[in-house]
Amino acid sequence: MIAHKKEFFGGFFMLAMFVVVLIIVFSPIFEGRNGLEYLDSLYNSISKNSAYYIPDVKKEADEFVGSSVSVTLDMGDKERARQTASLFMKAGAMVNTSGTELKVTGDLGKILENCLSDADYMYHNEGEKLSGKYGYDERRVLLNWWIAFKRMEKGLNNQKKFKEAKVISMTQQKAVEACYNYYKIEPQKIGDKIGIVIFSLVFYVIYTLWYGFSIMFMFEGWGMKLEH
Repeated sequence: MIAHKKEFFGGFFMLAMFVVVLIIVFSPIFEGRNGLEYLDSLYNSISKNSAYYIPDVKKEADEFVGSSVSVTLDMGDKERARQTASLFMKAGAMVNTSGTELKVTGDLGKILENCLSDADYMYHNEGEKLSGKYGYDERRVLLNWWIAFKRMEKGLNNQKKFKEAKVISMTQQKAVEACYNYYKIEPQKIGDKIGIVIFSLVFYVIYTLWYGFSIMFMFEGWGMKLEH
């Protein structure tokens, strides 16, 4: 039995409106996407605009120009080893390939410079320049850099070259990884979309409370109450 019809049907109406809005949010009416896809794309674009770390990383990398390193990298796959060898050779390094392993000897600063140049292409969504440079998919290029630098960091740490390992790790995370993840996303300033950002945050809070109050009113309408 419904103890308080006004509260129950008020809560029921709120819940019905909640569902209607939910259907609208999941409809492809926001530039051909649903609301979640649109906001996800928007926030990715805004975050990309503040994730351009390449100039800062380059300042750190420039300090290692003239610093020679020699490491052996196991790439785990012959084809990946062959592809990765070209990345280091473009930086003027000497590379000996043996199966899945690469022995790389070269100027660390120049290696980092070439890597950052490749990452910069990806950040600016110019992947065709990168695939043209090496002759294979641009995403694969950055993935190979990421794997090679992961192995390289470990090798340099084993040689107790901790500063060199640190700059490799920083380049891997702030340049290679970031640019790979943001590829094909157009950066936007938050100021250009501030109205939508504020609305989405306020809407999220109100919409969550809306659902909670609708359930509470329905239960109270049934005669159920929370007591201490």
